[in-house]
Amino acid sequence: MTRILLIYTGGTIGMKEDPVIGGLRPFDFDGIKEEVPELKKFNIQIDACTFDPLIDSSDVEPHLWRQLAEMIRDSYASYDGFVILHGTDTMAYSASALSFMFENLSKPVIFTGSQLPIGRPRTDGKENLISAIEIAAATDEAGRAMVPEVCICFNSRLYRGNRSTKVNATGFEAFRSPNYPPLATAGINIDYNLPFILRPEPSNELSINTSLDTRVSILKVHPGITEQVVRDILLGDGSRAVIIETYGSGNAISKDWFIEILKEADRRGKVLLNVTQCLSGNVNMDLYATGMTLKKAGVISGYDITTESALGKLFHLLGCEGDNSVVKKALTNNLRGEISK
Repeated sequence: MTRILLIYTGGTIGMKEDPVIGGLRPFDFDGIKEEVPELKKFNIQIDACTFDPLIDSSDVEPHLWRQLAEMIRDSYASYDGFVILHGTDTMAYSASALSFMFENLSKPVIFTGSQLPIGRPRTDGKENLISAIEIAAATDEAGRAMVPEVCICFNSRLYRGNRSTKVNATGFEAFRSPNYPPLATAGINIDYNLPFILRPEPSNELSINTSLDTRVSILKVHPGITEQVVRDILLGDGSRAVIIETYGSGNAISKDWFIEILKEADRRGKVLLNVTQCLSGNVNMDLYATGMTLKKAGVISGYDITTESALGKLFHLLGCEGDNSVVKKALTNNLRGEISK
């Protein structure tokens, strides 16, 4: 029998209305097959563990990612796949971070959640949970996991975790993967997009790296941004790296003071990563004069990476390497399918 470990960290999906007090309370996932009887039709053993205390996704910190990575590593030999129930607000951040922490992953790690509690009549939680468990348990003819990646399963779509972003605060289609196709689509059948699924080298074993350096800031370029704000973020002593969210294909203001601050940050050894504010498309700093100026000032292209993925990638690389010049070179490499090159 296929074995799946269900990990409930917190979030809307795990809430059920208490008939006595009328409010919402956490659901006991040890009885998941009674609450979602459709799961009884699968030949799957589901073991559940629940974080205590539960973590609101707005309060997610890197220690949760370390805890999840270690939990999966320690139980890796006992299970065929893992489903993580997580609040939607920071799900893309968590999925991105874990994708970089795992190396040679050969089993599915599927994040899912819901916009409505699992106990509500119109909940999307049941469908998301059923699809996530079925995909986590799926194998090909050779007995290999169909999707040995860190993913997000939501609204009948399976996305690579480090390609995903939350796009809707209230609708059931909460996530999208703007620059990469879904890895699977759940309809009458589950259709897998096999050419786009990453697979590890068969001879390599799983390893995790939980060393994370979170000294990363984000500067969102906007009309009217002041010199002092840019200076504080780019030259602040508390950061080793800055993600610069720019316009369009990687453009920003061309004022002398802005460029001089960039150059000063580069002289100080800061890692400066250019990520577009647009939902789709990629950074190309060779396209316009402003982008070329940023490139000359030491800014590195993030290509089509999401901000969530850029943050997780930088946390990982900075945690592994103390030399920022090495980190700058590694940023341009496609480590876990997070960028298209």
